[in-house]
Amino acid sequence: MATTTNSPTFKVLVVDDSNTIRRSAEIFLKQGGHEVLLADDGFDALAKVNDYEPQLIFCDILMPKLDGYQTCAIIKRNPRFADTPVVMLSSKDGIFDKARGRMVGCQDYLTKPFTKDQLLQTVLQFACVPQGEK
Repeated sequence: MATTTNSPTFKVLVVDDSNTIRRSAEIFLKQGGHEVLLADDGFDALAKVNDYEPQLIFCDILMPKLDGYQTCAIIKRNPRFADTPVVMLSSKDGIFDKARGRMVGCQDYLTKPFTKDQLLQTVLQFACVPQGEK
């Protein structure tokens, strides 16, 4: 497997209550050379963000207990993680969902189902942004 200097390794957290989505994202991201952490709900995500300090978070919107908007808002309120990019994942592609995501601090929005290329391109987009400019 060839790696290029254009593709730095990123520590990525994928938060989704769907095992299928989590596993697909994990496979795609590992094929892209990234370190992957998985969480199946918002509470699990908050613990993993605190313990492992991922450099990028993909977060599903519709989850039981704590939804993606609430999870993102809590992460962004913590000064340690305020600059960590959060990309919302949703099967809905509505303008309202995107606007609400921006309001809680997410940087981007990826519609499910996503392809390997879409996922890796999104990671690359944040890998190229210098720290503090996110």
